[in-house]
Amino acid sequence: MSLAITLRNSQASTWRWPGLSRARWLSPVILLALWEAGSQAGLIPARVLAAPSAVAETFWEMTMSGALPSNLLVSLGRAAAGLAIALSVAVTLGLISGLSRWGETLVDPLMQIKRTIPSLALTPLFIVWFGIGETPKITLIAVAATFPLYLNLFAGIRGVDVRLVEAARSFGLSGWSLVREVILPGALPSFFVGLRYALGISLLMLVVAEQINAQAGLGRLINDARDFMRTDIIVVCLLVYALLGLAADALVRTLERKALAWRPSLVEQ
Repeated sequence: MSLAITLRNSQASTWRWPGLSRARWLSPVILLALWEAGSQAGLIPARVLAAPSAVAETFWEMTMSGALPSNLLVSLGRAAAGLAIALSVAVTLGLISGLSRWGETLVDPLMQIKRTIPSLALTPLFIVWFGIGETPKITLIAVAATFPLYLNLFAGIRGVDVRLVEAARSFGLSGWSLVREVILPGALPSFFVGLRYALGISLLMLVVAEQINAQAGLGRLINDARDFMRTDIIVVCLLVYALLGLAADALVRTLERKALAWRPSLVEQ
């Protein structure tokens, strides 16, 4: 009898309202409808916020003219360059600090000092050092994305189960073989968490970096649209930034599933 009651309670707790997943789109659709209605009725002036229909039309025109794709490629190039530099620096420093007590003593205090300095506060200094070309933009993205990668890789290395390391040593693994076969795979989950954070920060800093006298890129489009009060172009660029963030997160999730296929929790999904 108690078993039957437990099963009924379990089924009740896992029951979901039919079509609930489809209903998740209801509130965004309602918001868009109210936004469009308010714009058509004149309650929301175009200089304050363009209507969704105007935004969609502008998106199509910018795509067909090539203005959006060309500037998007420039922005992606900056973000990719900054992230590549951050990956190189963070992985190198994370390995040095995570695999060696002396490395931790030398590297970690400097990284913690960097963590306490807001990356945005470095913008004026980078302009003084590097001018207003591409270098300060890429450097700003790289500096901001380095710490989450480093911190999560360091935590992942130090979080590897000591029993696994001892078992690997009992099978004759040592040195770089031990690092490659046991420690790095064990640190991968934390590393991917850091990568997701770093990608988000890269896109965030890209928005700021492209305000520094950008001659091309999404930031340049936003600056020009601001000067001419074209809120439709501004909204289009903001939507592109949002889509980039979603695409970056989906990419990391895909890489995580493939790289960590040996984990039962991921295999079952």
